Amino acid sequence: MSFKITNRVFFIFFLTIYLCSCAIEKETNYQQELYNLLEDKQIAEESLFSVINQISNGMQNSKQADDLILFLTDHVNQNPEDKYNPYWLLRTAYTYQTTGAEPIAELYFQRILNTYDDFIVMDKSIHLLCLQNLIQISTSPTARIQYFTKLINEYPDDVNKTELYMRLGEEYKKTGDWNQMLRCYSDFLARSDAAEIQILGMPNAYSTAKNIVDFNNSSKDWTFETLDDLVSAVKRAISRYEPNTLESYKSKVNFFSMSWRQDESQEHSMANFTMKDFMTGKNRIRYNENLNESSTPDEAFLRTWGWNSTYVNVWYLYFRKVNFPLDPEIHGRWEWAGIYYGEML
Repeated sequence: MSFKITNRVFFIFFLTIYLCSCAIEKETNYQQELYNLLEDKQIAEESLFSVINQISNGMQNSKQADDLILFLTDHVNQNPEDKYNPYWLLRTAYTYQTTGAEPIAELYFQRILNTYDDFIVMDKSIHLLCLQNLIQISTSPTARIQYFTKLINEYPDDVNKTELYMRLGEEYKKTGDWNQMLRCYSDFLARSDAAEIQILGMPNAYSTAKNIVDFNNSSKDWTFETLDDLVSAVKRAISRYEPNTLESYKSKVNFFSMSWRQDESQEHSMANFTMKDFMTGKNRIRYNENLNESSTPDEAFLRTWGWNSTYVNVWYLYFRKVNFPLDPEIHGRWEWAGIYYGEML
């Protein structure tokens, strides 16, 4: 019984080898036929495209990346008149990209954009494919600004303009071009789906853009030159029980009030009350003499208690340095930006 099983195993083994060798020989013969067609000077242009594409597919399927790159680049160099050269260079860029050589792939994508007119191959725009890949691999904000701008202006029906306006604004922010950043944020907010869109890597896109645009359009007259000036003014208004004065010190843009566990971007975190609602003669409101030890050079917390609230009477007043390079006179000043309810976690 054991001998018969062994023979059967050997038979299957050698049959497999034979079939594989036949398949390899058949594939080799097919590839050779394709190479022979390349030498045919009378071959039609569309047929030549098909031959080169099939040879490239064979190399790609066999994971012959180096051979594929050499084959395609040699063809482009030797046949500068081939109208499909942008496509062959696109495949070259893809091959470099899949092997981890993204900086070289980027050069090829850029070469296509800078050297060749756009055209459609297999229902796809060559330039659009290049731009979509470049924004994935490029790390240069200046270059990415060019790519996003071209996508918006030249392919508005093929991209999500809402997302691209926001991403473009972020790139301008990296370069320090605050006016252009503001313009892009405004364009983003003007889109009908701005409040609902989910942008990968930017979970708070809408609130980020809205805060900056709203702040730019505001009077900004609630800011103080220094943190000491702001804290002293707030303490004085509390001590004198002057709710209207205290109200005037609150930021007029996105002032929040929430517990420590809430997210500032959540809609219900926006404060919709006045200080008068929680200041009465019956309640003695107090505050710590010094700011909380967790305060930093850019933000500070003042513990207060005794507010007329059925929820919790301990409030931490939150102050932060204004980050608004668009206006040098305002940038670096301080504002009272919100309230955290309860003891600090």
